[in-house]
Amino acid sequence: MTIPDEQAVATLEATPAARIIDGVKIYGTGAAAVRALDKISADFAAGMFTAIMGPSGSGKSTLLHCLAGLDRLTEGQVLIRNVDLSSLDDKDLTLLRRERIGFVFQAFNLIPTLTAQENVVLPLSLGGKKPDRDWLEQLTRSLGIADRLGHRPAELSGGQQQRVATARALVTRPELIFADEPTGNLDSRSATELLTQIRRAVDEYRQTVVMVTHDPRAAAYADRVLFLADGRVVRELLAPTADRVLDAIRENGGERG
Repeated sequence: MTIPDEQAVATLEATPAARIIDGVKIYGTGAAAVRALDKISADFAAGMFTAIMGPSGSGKSTLLHCLAGLDRLTEGQVLIRNVDLSSLDDKDLTLLRRERIGFVFQAFNLIPTLTAQENVVLPLSLGGKKPDRDWLEQLTRSLGIADRLGHRPAELSGGQQQRVATARALVTRPELIFADEPTGNLDSRSATELLTQIRRAVDEYRQTVVMVTHDPRAAAYADRVLFLADGRVVRELLAPTADRVLDAIRENGGERG
């Protein structure tokens, strides 16, 4: 019978790829304590590209890091599908991140002694797995780095390094991709190429992307934008354009810092 399988698929599709429920994150103690996240709740639907914006200190990167399991909440829950991250020990959390999550950072975070190809396949190497050669070739070709795989990071431009970092994030075909200001160190052309590839990950591979950015043009590639202030979601914008994002920023008091 096919009905149970269809029901299982429907349930999976209805389950958010990630969600945070009443999330609180406090750094420090006593008078020096900083409440970076303040009872924040948000769902991130599977196969959707969400941009997160807000002024400096609004909790954008903290939210991303807690969703990705790079930091733990003080209170509340983060779920990846139906897995509560607070229920995992460090070993299981590392395994979940390696197998189900991809990361793209502003600073690239490439290992300087490894070639571009070695950096790309690093998540697989750490898990004792070999890359799918066809997928690796398709990925590096689409990102325009197929002819640079033997070069080390110091021999690559900033745009090429970020494309290597993006290939590394995609090589395991993760369910979720978290990007923290991925275009921050790129020129406009490189930024456009990178964002186009991230958009393809959603449209063609049905991956889920959550990206922190301060750039309205970058946010316009997303399906929706969440605006944060003081550790809470204060606005949601669907089908964003750069002009609509700019208008929302002005209405919410602008980006500071």
